[in-house]
Amino acid sequence: MIRADRLITDCRLATLVEGGAAYGAIEDGAILIRDGRIAWVGALADLPEHTAEETDRLGGRWVTPGLIDCHTHLVFGGDRSGEFEQRLKGATYEEIARAGGGIVSTMAATRAASEDELYASAVGRLAGLTATGVTTVEIKSGYGLDRETELKMLRVARRIGREAGVRVRTSYLGLHAVPPEHRADRAAYVDLAIDDILPAADAEGLVDAVDAYCEPIAFTVEETARLFDRARALGLPVKLHADQLSDGGGAALAGRYGALSADHVEHTTEAGVRAMAEGGVVAVLLPGAYLMLRETTPPPIDLFRAHGVRMAVATDCNPGTSPVASMTAAITLACVQFRLTPEEALAGATRQAARALGLGEEIGTLEAGKAADLAVWDIGRPAELAYWLGKPLLHRTYVAGARR
Repeated sequence: MIRADRLITDCRLATLVEGGAAYGAIEDGAILIRDGRIAWVGALADLPEHTAEETDRLGGRWVTPGLIDCHTHLVFGGDRSGEFEQRLKGATYEEIARAGGGIVSTMAATRAASEDELYASAVGRLAGLTATGVTTVEIKSGYGLDRETELKMLRVARRIGREAGVRVRTSYLGLHAVPPEHRADRAAYVDLAIDDILPAADAEGLVDAVDAYCEPIAFTVEETARLFDRARALGLPVKLHADQLSDGGGAALAGRYGALSADHVEHTTEAGVRAMAEGGVVAVLLPGAYLMLRETTPPPIDLFRAHGVRMAVATDCNPGTSPVASMTAAITLACVQFRLTPEEALAGATRQAARALGLGEEIGTLEAGKAADLAVWDIGRPAELAYWLGKPLLHRTYVAGARR
């Protein structure tokens, strides 16, 4: 006898469990939920003896794991829509940056904003994600670039996790850019980010993972390795913005450190792919940034497949290069631009995204024992989540078994 808080029935399940039917599909399924977790899941015909306090009949709708956006910069001040207009009129990113735009513009707005202001603006963007099935979101710092503001951003991210009805994982991204006050002494900023801000954030319990932007225009492999060594000493996992604009050795570095993920990876070579495979690193694909930057070199999808590198999909929601606040749009773009199959893309937004956050045992598939984070869809088949661009498809979500 299973004693459950909730029975979900009259539904079709895309469990996203590997090794069986496409999408891990169960055509006539049921789920028992107890204490926020999946107590049992399977075909209705096999439903065990049970009691349930509530029953939700879903009218034949499809249920998937709740979607997971494993790479966002959701917390920031201001916006850069004016710069978007300028670029469309011919201004270059360098020209905009010299005039005080780019990351420096967002940094200034983020430093000036209060925690309440940052929370309110972030929750507004989060609404786009949750309306497209997201139940877990990763949020990075990186627009403060000083101790006070980096900690402020991470506190806001934690507050979102407490108050906004989603699971949140935080990433400290101190090595995102060099702030203007340190341009004459770059090494001093690297020291500050690694030896001061990161330990302070960790001591306050604000950090789930440590990230960096490893590119010739950003931070070097050597600087990033120093950060990763400090993270390792603190017992924190690492992830990396890698090889977005060139093969800067980021993927190989991520592989060497056994990073949770290497993100972007458009210019990763086969040597980098092999290093990722050996290190168990998930490739996080960010088609929104690829679209908005009008890039022409896609990630090496066939190499990832050949070497068994798992591929996640995320929005990269940020004010400059990926103002994307729809997870289903990211799934569609991953299929159209990178030629993922709809099943690969949906797995990338669930099972593989969970692995990219170190949460593969907790969320990402519909399996007994995992958190009851579910998305219920008004669709006839799972491929519609990749097929429709902009059509509202979500019926409801559950987070830890609670209806949202």
